[in-house]
Amino acid sequence: MRREVAWRVFAKEYSDSDFQFSEGGERSPSYVVTPLGAKINRLFVVGVITDIDNVGSDDQPMWRARLSDPTGVYVLSAGLYQPEAARTLSGIEPPTFAAVMGKTRVYSPEEGTLYLSIRPEIVSVANDAVRNYWTLECCRSLRTRLDAVAEAFKMDPLTKEGLVALGHSERIADGIVRAVDHYGTVDLDRYRLMLVDALKYLLPESRPAPPEEKDEEEESELDEYVLELIGKLDTDGKGADWETLLEASKKDGVQKDDLEQTVNSLLDNGRAYEPVIGKLKRI
Repeated sequence: MRREVAWRVFAKEYSDSDFQFSEGGERSPSYVVTPLGAKINRLFVVGVITDIDNVGSDDQPMWRARLSDPTGVYVLSAGLYQPEAARTLSGIEPPTFAAVMGKTRVYSPEEGTLYLSIRPEIVSVANDAVRNYWTLECCRSLRTRLDAVAEAFKMDPLTKEGLVALGHSERIADGIVRAVDHYGTVDLDRYRLMLVDALKYLLPESRPAPPEEKDEEEESELDEYVLELIGKLDTDGKGADWETLLEASKKDGVQKDDLEQTVNSLLDNGRAYEPVIGKLKRI
C-alpha cells in the first residue's frame, strides 16, 4: 500500500470541510476533501499546543490537545494505538511549539454533522522558525489550489483531464473536481483574505499580541456572556454541552451564528477549550 502524501493545510480550511469519502475496498484509505480540493488522508501541521488533557484514565490514557496555527485550531487525539505520539504529548507543557504528522479523524454523531480532528503518528517539539517555514509552505499550497479552483469554476464541463491539461497535477485536479461536485461554488475571496492574513503573520510587526497582553476591558460583552454561560452549564466539571449552550443562549436572544463566532473566538484566543468533542470549558 502506498504511503499517502502529508498535506500542508491551514486549520481553517481543514475545519471548513464536511466531505469524506473512500475509494472502496476494506483496506482502501478514506479522505477528507476540503472546499479547495485538498484530498487529505495524512497531514503535517505545525503550531502552538495551547492545552493538553488526559480524557481517558490512568490505565488507558487518551491525550487530547489543541494546536493553534495562524488561522484556527486543530484538535489532536492520541491513545493506546498511537503510543509514541501519546507519550510525547503527555510530556509537553503548554504553550509549546510542536510539529505533528498524523491522519485525519472524523467523528459524525449524526447525518450532516462532521467533527474533524487529527490522529497523530509523530509529535515533536518545534520552534518558531519551523512554524514560520510551515506557514509559508501552507501559503504556497493554498495559492496553488486557489488558482486551480478559480480555473475550475470557469470550465464547463469540469473534468480532471481538463485541469491536468492546464498544468495542474492529477492529485490536485482529482481533489478539486470532487470538491466542486460536493461544495459547489465557494467564496474564494474568503480564502484569499486568509492567505493574505497568513502571509502578514510571518511579519513580526503584524503578529498578534500574546493573549496575556490583551486589555480585559476591551473584551466584548458577548464574549463575557458566553464564558459565564459555559461556566454555569458546566455542572459536572466535564464541560458545557454544545447543544445545551445553544439552547440557553437562544432563549437570551443570541443568534446561532453569533454564538458560533464567539465560541470560535474564545477557542482561538485560548479563553475556552474542548475537553472532548461537543463539550466546552472555560479557562
